[in-house]
Amino acid sequence: MLFNSPLFIFLFLPVALLGFRFTRAVSWRAAMAWLTLASLLFYAWWAPWRSWPILVSILFNYLVGRGLFRLGNCRRADLLLKLGLLGNLAFLGYFKYTNFFMHNLDSLAGLHWQMAEVMLPLGISFFTFTQIAYLVDVRRAVAAEPSFLNYGLFVTFFPHLIAGPIIHHKEMMPQFQRPRSQPWHEDLAVGVSLFAIGLVKKVLIADAIAAHVAPVFAAAGHDPVPLTMAWEGALAYTAQIYFDFAGYSDMAIGLARMFGIDLPINFNSPYKSADIIDFWRRWHITLSRFLRDYLYFPLGGNRQGPGRRYLNLLTVMVLGGLWHGANWTFILWGGLHGLALAINHQWRDRVGLRLPRLLAWLATMAVVIPGWVLFRAASLHDALRLLKGMAGLSGLGGLHGAPGMGSLGGLLLGAGLLVFAALTPNSQEILRLQHPGLAPVPPGRPAWLTWQPSRLWAVLLALATVLVVLNLWKQTEFLYYEF
Repeated sequence: MLFNSPLFIFLFLPVALLGFRFTRAVSWRAAMAWLTLASLLFYAWWAPWRSWPILVSILFNYLVGRGLFRLGNCRRADLLLKLGLLGNLAFLGYFKYTNFFMHNLDSLAGLHWQMAEVMLPLGISFFTFTQIAYLVDVRRAVAAEPSFLNYGLFVTFFPHLIAGPIIHHKEMMPQFQRPRSQPWHEDLAVGVSLFAIGLVKKVLIADAIAAHVAPVFAAAGHDPVPLTMAWEGALAYTAQIYFDFAGYSDMAIGLARMFGIDLPINFNSPYKSADIIDFWRRWHITLSRFLRDYLYFPLGGNRQGPGRRYLNLLTVMVLGGLWHGANWTFILWGGLHGLALAINHQWRDRVGLRLPRLLAWLATMAVVIPGWVLFRAASLHDALRLLKGMAGLSGLGGLHGAPGMGSLGGLLLGAGLLVFAALTPNSQEILRLQHPGLAPVPPGRPAWLTWQPSRLWAVLLALATVLVVLNLWKQTEFLYYEF
C-alpha cells in the first residue's frame, strides 16, 4: 500500500483518521492502540505471510530492552547489549545480504549452487536501525522504559515504517504517552497540506521524469551509452530521486501530523549544499545522525588525529552505502562520498579557502551526480558504461531520433529541476515547521509563498490534488522502499 495509491488515499487513510478521532475521544491509550493496529495492517497489506520478521524483531528487542532496564549498570548488561546488537545485525544480515554474499562466493569459487532467494522484508533496514539505537540508548541510561503498546507503535507507526525517518525513542515516546495541546483540526490542516505538497513532488515530478531514467540505465546493460544519452539519464535520476524522497518525506511528516505526532525532519534541500559536508547534513538527516552517533563516534570520531578521522569517515560511509543495498555499486557509492567528505574536511582544516558559491555548488554536484549513477545502476559494469558516456568516451548521440538531439528535452528537464531544487524554499520552510506553531513569514519572502490557512492556499492545494488524482492510477514505487 503506497502513500500515493488510491487504496491508501481513499480508503486506508480516511478509516485510520476516523478511527483515531473516535478512539481519542475515549482515551489517548485507545488512540495509540488503534494506530498500532492500523500500522500493522498497513505493513501486512503487501504480504501477510511475510510479516512475521517484524513481529519477531519487535518482541526480541522489547525483551532485550527490558532486560537492560532490569540489570542496570553492570557487566551483564554489557553482555546482553552485545547479544542484542549481534541478534539485530544477524537478522539484518541474513535477510538483506545472504543473497549478495552467496552469489559472490559462488562466482569466485565457481560452485554453481542452486540457491533459493531469501525474500527481503519491507523496511527491514529502517526498523532494525531504529531498534539498535533504542537498545544502545537504554544501555546509556538515556531511554525511559516504555509499555509494550508504546514500543510496538514506536517501531510500527506507519508514516515512518517503510522508508524512515529513523526515529529516536526520546522524540517519539513522550508523544505516544500523552496528547499534544494543539487542537487536532490545526494539526489536520497542516498535515493534509504537507501531504498534498508531497504528492505533487512524487506524482507530478518524480514519476514524470522517470521516463527519462529507466531506458537509459537499461541501455547501459548491453550497449555503450553516448554523451547526451548518459547525461540525460544521470540528470534525470538526480532529479527523480530528489523529488521522490522529498515527496515521501513530506508525506510521512504530513501523515504523522494528521494524528498529532511530529516526526523529525529528514530532508532539507540537499541540492542547495555548497559542499559534501553540508549535503550530508541535509540528505537523509536521520540516517546521517544514526551513523554519526552509533558508528562514527564509537569508532573514535575525530579524537585520534586526522588520519584516523578520515579512515572513520570512509568506514562509516562504506557501511552506509552497504546499508542501502547488497550490491558493489552501493559500496562504491558510499566510498565515493566517504572520500569526498575526507577531502572536504581536509580542505576546510588545512586550506581554508572559500570558493565562490556557484563554483562550490558545481563542485558538489560533480560528486553527487556521478554518485547517483553508481546508486541507480544495476551493476558496476552498467555504471562504468554510463560514466564513460558522461565523460564523452562513447561518442555523441541521443536516446531518440537524430544523433545529439533526442536527449535534449530530458537534459533540459533534469537540469531545470536541479536548479529549481537549489533555488526554491522547501516544504518545511513554506509551512514553517522548524518552529512550534506557525512562525512569522521570513523577511523577503512573499506572503503568498508561505503556507497559511487561507482560501488562496486551499484553492491551490485543491487544484494540485485534482491533478495528482488524475495521475494516481499509474503503477509506481517510492525509490527508498527498496532499502
